[in-house]
Formats: sequence, C-alpha cells, structure tokens
Amino acid sequence: MSTDAARPAVDAALWRAAFVLVLGTFMATIDTTIVSVALDVLADRFAVAVTDIHWVSTAYLLAVVAAVPASGWLADRFGGRRAWTASIAVFLLASLLCALAWSLPSLIAFRVLQGAAGGLLPPLGQALLARAAGPDRVGRVISVVAVVPLLSPVLGPLAGGAILGAASWPWLFCVNIPIGAVALLLVRRCVPAGARGERGTPFDLRGAALLAPGLAVFVYGLTGLGRTGSAPFSAAAIALGASMLVAFVVHGLHTRGVPLIDPRLFTRPPFGVAAIALVVLGASVFGTMFLLPLYLQRAAGQSAWETGLLLAPQGIGAAAGSLWVSRVVHRLAPRTLVLSGIVLVAAGTVVFTQLAHDVPDALIAGSLLVRGLGAAMIGAPVMTLAYRAVEPAQLPRAAGALSLLNTLGGSVGTAVLAVVLHARFAARGPDTAAAFADTFWWVLASAVLAAVAATRLPRPRQRHQPGPPA
Repeated sequence: MSTDAARPAVDAALWRAAFVLVLGTFMATIDTTIVSVALDVLADRFAVAVTDIHWVSTAYLLAVVAAVPASGWLADRFGGRRAWTASIAVFLLASLLCALAWSLPSLIAFRVLQGAAGGLLPPLGQALLARAAGPDRVGRVISVVAVVPLLSPVLGPLAGGAILGAASWPWLFCVNIPIGAVALLLVRRCVPAGARGERGTPFDLRGAALLAPGLAVFVYGLTGLGRTGSAPFSAAAIALGASMLVAFVVHGLHTRGVPLIDPRLFTRPPFGVAAIALVVLGASVFGTMFLLPLYLQRAAGQSAWETGLLLAPQGIGAAAGSLWVSRVVHRLAPRTLVLSGIVLVAAGTVVFTQLAHDVPDALIAGSLLVRGLGAAMIGAPVMTLAYRAVEPAQLPRAAGALSLLNTLGGSVGTAVLAVVLHARFAARGPDTAAAFADTFWWVLASAVLAAVAATRLPRPRQRHQPGPPA
C-alpha cells in the first residue's frame, strides 16, 4: 500500500506561511545581483573609478557570508519568527539608507548593513518553514521555495535594467520597501512562531571571531586574485582566511558549548553529501550568471536589457522544474532526481564551451532553459534530505549551515572563475570568445564533481523514521 495517500496535504495555511517567508528570501537574493547592471551608473554618480565601484557588490556579498553563521543562535535565543521579523526591518532600513547614500563609502557601509540582515533571511525562513511543514511535507514546500535563489541571478540584472530604464539609481534599493512592508504586515498572521532552543546557550564568541572573519577574508582574497599586482596580498588573505576556518573546525569539534555551526553535522549521512551538492550547485548557477552576461555584452555586443532577456529562460526552466519536483519529490528517490538534474546542468553547459564558434542566441537560450530545469531538480531534493536528517531542535543551525555553504559556493565559484577568465584572456589575447569558452570547461568540471558526490546519496526514498522491511 502506498504511503503517499496517507501523507498530509500541504494546506492553505502552510502555503501562506511559505509565501510570506519567501518574500524575505526574494529580497535578500535579488539584491545580490540587481546592482550588477548599475555599476557604471554608480561610478559616474559618485565620480569614482570603475575598479573601486565593485565594492558595492563585494561588500554586500561579504556581509552575507559573515552573517549567515549567526542565524541558528539568533533563532534559538529569540525565536525564529522574531529574529526573521527583525532582520526584515533592518534590511528595509538599510535599503532606504542605500537610496539616500551621498558618497561611495556611505553606500558601501549601508550595503554591509543590508547584506548582514539579508544574509539572515534565507536560513531563518527555511528553518521556520521546515519546522511548520514537518518531515512529511517539507519536500513539497521546499521544492517551490528553493526556486527563488535560482531565479535571482536571472531576475536581478533584468530588474535592474528595467528600473534604470525608467527611474534613477536609488530606486534599485527603494523597490525593496513595499515588498518588505507586506512581509512585516503578514508575518504574525501567517507564520507560526516556532519553538526557541536553549535560551541559556551562550553565544559562541570564539567561533564567531574565527568563522565570520575567516570566511570574509578568504572570499576577499579570492576576489582579488585576478587583479593586476594584487596576487601576493590576495594569496596572504586566502592563507589567513583558510587558517581561521581550520581553527574554527578544531574549535567546533572540541568546545564544550554549542558551536556557531557544528562541524559534526557534516559527518551525518546524507547531510555531508547534500552540503557538497549545494556548494557545487551554487558555484555552477552563480558562476554561469557571472560569465555569461560578460560574454554577451563584451564579446557578443548585447545591451544590458538584451542580455537580461536572453538569460530569462534559465528562470523559466527553474520555475517549471520546481513545480514538477514539488509533485514527485516524495515519490522518486532523491538520488535519481539529483543525478538527473546534474546531467541536465552539464548538458546545458556543453554549448557554452563552444562560444568561440558563434553560438546562436536561440541555442544559448535553450541551453539555459535546460540548466534551469536541472538546477531545480537538485536543490529541493538535497535540502529535503538534509532537513530530514536532523532533529527539529537543530533545524535553525542546520538551515544556517546549508545557506552558508550555498552562498559560499556561489561566491567562491564566481571568484575562481574570474581568476580563470583573467588567465585565459592573457593566453587568448584578442579572442575573447575563446577565453570565455575555455572558462566554461571549469563549470562543466564542477558538474562532474557534483555527480560524483551525488552517487553517495541514498538509493531509496528517505523517510523520517525508517521502519523494518515488510
């Protein structure tokens, strides 16, 4: 007898909670990329060099990476809904301050505040949603919610180009205000508060001093490797950041208190393998959305608006894939879904390794559609497996760990590809299309690595409490 018939349905109340919580994730992830098409405009507005304006994006990303590890402790200490609501409020305040910025340093400072609040929203929202859904319904709900981070690399530049075509640059940040206001109005009515963890658990100060700065320094070092003359400094930053991360792992394994993120989580199957898959997925999605717009505008001569339209099929594929996955995630083995998704992502990447041969726009759009479908088949099953593998009390910290790794995969993947692209430019000279094609082989290699990791996922469908065989 099938257990699917007895599985609780996802009721309207849970969908309403998911809608409210996804608003926070949408704002936080879209702001990662929405300013990417406005960097030239901002450089002119503040009369600074283009080489300095990249900090508008980099500062936000570093703040996100540094803030995510604290999400689990905040949820335990103050309650998930209260921490999420406060993060929305701070994010809206920071958005308003960004719109009012009078200089590049002020804008960077406000982007740091915005990124710190935005980094907390996805893990806090996912933990609240996973707790409200329970192990039997989490797959269906997460499969729909997980599409938002896949859409942001596509929708961000498209939305940014549309806004700049109709209004001035401050509206890139003001657009968050009505979305966040709706979320604040609905959160108490639609989202269950969720239980607190151990209220007396002290904050892991030593862990925070090692993990957040270590991640920020490590990512900062990677982002500087491709810049002329900065290699020694960047290498030192990478070494320092890596040393701090190793020290954090040692601290997390030996502390008598509750670490900011427990390294032991990653030793529990299938959580560790799921985490690797999310890292590679983040690197592939965000890495491609870094490389392809550059190719389309520099080598193919597309405008920002034309580039955004050409990238849209990946979002369409991700949306369609997430709807399909929500219907089958409880019936198909997670490994089947994930491996199939990786094959689609790899197949959609092969075309980009041939960019030196004047690939038609229609073929690029079709490949992005396939990649979007594949990415949707990876994220939701992986997160479903991971959330089922931990106890409800550990959900906030587990969500923080997964969100951190996905974000870190995107940022590290993008930084590594930027370094590779810089090297290929030097090797290829004026043949920029060939340099991009060479770099996409690295994206394809990451898909192969993800496939190897995914073979370690369990064959049968994971259950919350497996029973004896019939």
